[in-house]
Amino acid sequence: MSEPNPNTVADGYSRTDQRVPIATSTTPVAPPLDFDYNDGVASDFDNDDDDDNAMYYGATISNNQDDDDDEDDTTASETGVDRHLAHPDNPHMEQTHEGEHRFDHGDIASLKITRSTKLFAFCAALNSCNLGYDIGVNTGAGPLVQESLNLTDLQVEIFMGSLNLFAMVGALSSNWISDKLGRRWAFRIAAIGFIFGTVIQSGAGGYASLMLGRSFVGLGVGFGLAVDPVYISEISQAAHRGQLVTWSEIATNVGILLGFSSGLVFSSVDDDIAWRLMFSLGAILPCFVIYFSTFVMPESPRWLVSNDRDAEAREVLKMLYPDGYDVGVIVHEIKDGIEKEAIAEHAIGWDVILFPTPAFKRMLLVGVGVAIAQQAVGIDAIQYFLVYILDESGIHSRSAQTAILIMLGVIKLVVIVLAGHLFDRKGRRPLFIVSLLGMSVSLLLVSFAFVGNANSEGFAVFGLALYLAFFSLGMGPGAWLVPSEVFSTMIRAKAMSVATFMNRVTATIMSSTFLSVANAMSWAGFFIMMSIVCLIILGWVYVYLPETKGRPLEDMSQYFAEITGDRSILEAEELLHRSDDPSTAPQSTPTVESTARSPARNLVPERPPPEDAHIIGTMA
Repeated sequence: MSEPNPNTVADGYSRTDQRVPIATSTTPVAPPLDFDYNDGVASDFDNDDDDDNAMYYGATISNNQDDDDDEDDTTASETGVDRHLAHPDNPHMEQTHEGEHRFDHGDIASLKITRSTKLFAFCAALNSCNLGYDIGVNTGAGPLVQESLNLTDLQVEIFMGSLNLFAMVGALSSNWISDKLGRRWAFRIAAIGFIFGTVIQSGAGGYASLMLGRSFVGLGVGFGLAVDPVYISEISQAAHRGQLVTWSEIATNVGILLGFSSGLVFSSVDDDIAWRLMFSLGAILPCFVIYFSTFVMPESPRWLVSNDRDAEAREVLKMLYPDGYDVGVIVHEIKDGIEKEAIAEHAIGWDVILFPTPAFKRMLLVGVGVAIAQQAVGIDAIQYFLVYILDESGIHSRSAQTAILIMLGVIKLVVIVLAGHLFDRKGRRPLFIVSLLGMSVSLLLVSFAFVGNANSEGFAVFGLALYLAFFSLGMGPGAWLVPSEVFSTMIRAKAMSVATFMNRVTATIMSSTFLSVANAMSWAGFFIMMSIVCLIILGWVYVYLPETKGRPLEDMSQYFAEITGDRSILEAEELLHRSDDPSTAPQSTPTVESTARSPARNLVPERPPPEDAHIIGTMA
């Protein structure tokens, strides 16, 4: 192992480095240093058009290419070396594109999302509609079920909250199904669970059969939560992955709106029949999911590669990328990523989670903490018991309650679509702060509806609308965005499973105790308490949540190491970095002649880069 470059400093900056090129997975042309330099788009420093070898920033490119090797030709604007960031004279940080062809970077226009990618992502997102529909339909059907089957408040709480308990079991078991049988089978099993559950619930004659159906629905929800974002991320181009993965969250809110609307459809039907029909509608979408996952959606290319089915993976990738795109490079880099993950699993295991260093501890505190905070503000509990809240505030008409639920669902859906764009423009911290502050004020307004004998319907409806809007602005989508960003590559899978598990545990506790706590301390007191909880979480976010806007995923480990002063994390990340054998690089990579191997050392630019030129340790 070579010694680290003495000019590479812990904070990720270099003050004296002259940008000598180094070896990377895609440019195996120079001795490996401790980190890859992301030098970005090339610049001709000597501006000598007569030279056979023009000097570019970070590499020497030969202009004398063979005519019969057009695929590997490199033009004056293409260096093939770390060209996905801007020139260091104008440094900036942006999302890296691990696992993608280099030409989908920097000055080259981003690839368009293909129709096939949109279609497959849409089909996968339909599965999230099932979860949303269950939340929405139980909001309206819950009181009807309680009255029809003579259930106590405790039984209703257990019925509502148990969904998350069963979902945890489904999520934990989904990994085995998804890895062994494939992503498409995971979709089918999730849909089958929904169908069985809704059928049993619709025909339930007592509490036992109702809970049996609930268990199947919960298992389906758990499978869906685990497989939807994974499948969409694995079929998406890196440049559009964030946008497409949010389709799952949007679909959940569409499902909530559909569940709210089901109460309006059957508002004129007898209460004993209406809730059964409302539940039975939940079996329709899973049938579409089974059809799409069988006849429309292809298997994930990553899963195919991991099971040595490279030829099939290439065919799938050809549907996901424009004609003529070099999908062979992507297959190679998927293989490379799988090998690195295997090394991380073998070398590190769960020790880094159970006995974290300061940097990893801060990552876990932020990622898992945000996931817990999302449910600690009471979102699932309040959504499940919206009808109870409206009834207690003085709105007793079933049709009026349904209309209000639909209005609240529309507001939530519109704001969450807007938030998806604001996170990349305004940053994470500002939206979290505004979201939590707004929710605190909103819950305080809701509490006014229950002070004394006021029963002010206006305060309740207006406060709930603001609460859902502010939640969707930050805590809703942000609670999954932040964990997906802050965790290092070596712990991302395990840490995300911990974050998801704790999110569902918190949701179960909140949903299963909502009515009991509200009745014990009064509805006004409960909402005041939740308002204070939002302020406490706001203080925690202000102190511990760093701004991750614009930071590459591979930069997070170094970023948290700088925040906490943890130097040991760099050694572990370097272990992964050095596992990348340059000899395995694909043949289609542009050929670059390194000045480090050239005897003409005077080709190195005389003027050093600006002192603020950023270099990023490639950690994955």
